Amino acid sequence: MGGFGRYLAAALTARVASEGMGMAVVLLALERTGSAAHGAFVLTAWLAPHVLAAPLAGAAAARTRRPRLFHVTALAGFAVAVAALTALLGRAPWPLVLAVAVAGGTCGPMVTGGLSSLITGLVPAGTARDRAYGWDAATYNAAAVTAPAAVGLVTALGSAGPAMAVLAASGALAAVLAATLPYEDRGAGAVPGAPRAGLGAGLAALWRVRELRAVTSATTLAFVGIGSLTTVSVLLATELGSPGGGGALMTAFAVGALGGSLTLGRVTSVAPDRLVRWALAGTGVALAAAAFAPSVAVTAALFALAGICDGPLLTATLRIRAQYAPEGVRTQVFTLGAGLKLTAASAGAALVGFTAHAPAAALLTGIAGLLLAAALLHLLTAARGCGRPARTGPTGPSEGAATTAAGRRSPGGP
Repeated sequence: MGGFGRYLAAALTARVASEGMGMAVVLLALERTGSAAHGAFVLTAWLAPHVLAAPLAGAAAARTRRPRLFHVTALAGFAVAVAALTALLGRAPWPLVLAVAVAGGTCGPMVTGGLSSLITGLVPAGTARDRAYGWDAATYNAAAVTAPAAVGLVTALGSAGPAMAVLAASGALAAVLAATLPYEDRGAGAVPGAPRAGLGAGLAALWRVRELRAVTSATTLAFVGIGSLTTVSVLLATELGSPGGGGALMTAFAVGALGGSLTLGRVTSVAPDRLVRWALAGTGVALAAAAFAPSVAVTAALFALAGICDGPLLTATLRIRAQYAPEGVRTQVFTLGAGLKLTAASAGAALVGFTAHAPAAALLTGIAGLLLAAALLHLLTAARGCGRPARTGPTGPSEGAATTAAGRRSPGGP
């Protein structure tokens, strides 16, 4: 297995552990305490540190002279936290359980954006790297499909404890695989003229570089809607006469997203900024249609179509981050982008909790509206002449940036 093949294996196993946590923690809390609310509190403690830890993790990853040790330690810490929660939840004092969840959550940004930032050192710039990001995006979607199914199966056969143990083992395997990857040599020090990777450098790059600002603002807005989609799907299926159909709708969306990332996400002839807008708009239109579907079967088909449209979004986002992130803060850009999206998704889940009394069709229409608004926001923010043009060097495309079939785009290009 080559370096990139091992990377995909590490990314998939790490993200399976991450994706399965939402269901496994709630099931374990319900099994041991009789209250799913305990699981929700642990999950909140797990997710809350992501956006705060993202700049810290990104800055530390950029500064370390031993990137292998840093990444392996982060993944191992993630796995240890999952294992500790398996042993402690429902048995240890509540403050200790929450403290372990917070500690594990601080490793979360390295499982998402932190891992994706390694691709630039594994795959040469150009079409090959663009396709590599398509495969990387597929690991997220594959994990979203397989992790909940695996947790549900193991829990049905035994209990939630072994299901959590499987997730911990998956995270540990990711750490082992990450230890075998080749890493860029940091011993020579920073590149002359490169920005100092301070805590605010990644955030500054997200704001100053027009392409990064556009994709970050658009996807953050979109994930306010995506974060509430699971709850709304349950409400919608219930209104359509199938109380258990919410899981089927989200499975259809996840399978569609996996298919979209493996097909449309690998198209390198389309500029990634256009792919972002098409993905957001297509997902919004499909979900808007699903809001008026007459049955769960038709709704599931439209959710699958929405997933297909959503699939290329992450691939295009990763390509833009790799192409325009300054060399010294690339990992910060990746971790911050992932942290902001996750925080937006959490906010969306909270918002739908306050409006759960509204008709599900209206809520789904609102989600669709957010996605369409995100597509428009990206169009306006990325338009030529919006804001300050990106400069070369610290705020222009990074050296060795990915290219498309249309050629390298200039910082002021569309």
